[in-house]
Amino acid sequence: MNKVFLIGNLTRDPELTETASGVAMCRFSIAVNRNYTSQDGERQTDFFNCTAWRGQAETIARYTKKGNKIAVTGSIQLRDYEDNQGVKRTAVDIIAQDVEFLSPKSSDSFDDVADAPRQSAPKKKPTLQAMDDDSDIPF
Repeated sequence: MNKVFLIGNLTRDPELTETASGVAMCRFSIAVNRNYTSQDGERQTDFFNCTAWRGQAETIARYTKKGNKIAVTGSIQLRDYEDNQGVKRTAVDIIAQDVEFLSPKSSDSFDDVADAPRQSAPKKKPTLQAMDDDSDIPF
């Protein structure tokens, strides 16, 4: 089983791109603090590169920015590549399956939602009318 769950802060604004076939892809990185401190009292931090796809990619790019706290559930993917000097390297990426925004909503981060047209107006509650006819009650 290949499953990872991370909670951290975005280290930079997410980057939204599209593949050649038009599929949305968002790349972002998060900083995750370790549970312990080093001998000199400093907390260690790990940095993870993440990738989200399709609608989730668009949502992340639209509603998050550097510094936001998010939770990512996904899988680890290793990729081998050759750098400019011809040295073989391995990169570790997190492929996001679920992402939850943990930072409180701020008024400026959801401006696009406020400007969007509403789906439908709230329905009115029906009003009840009093009945004065008690003559047909058998008791």
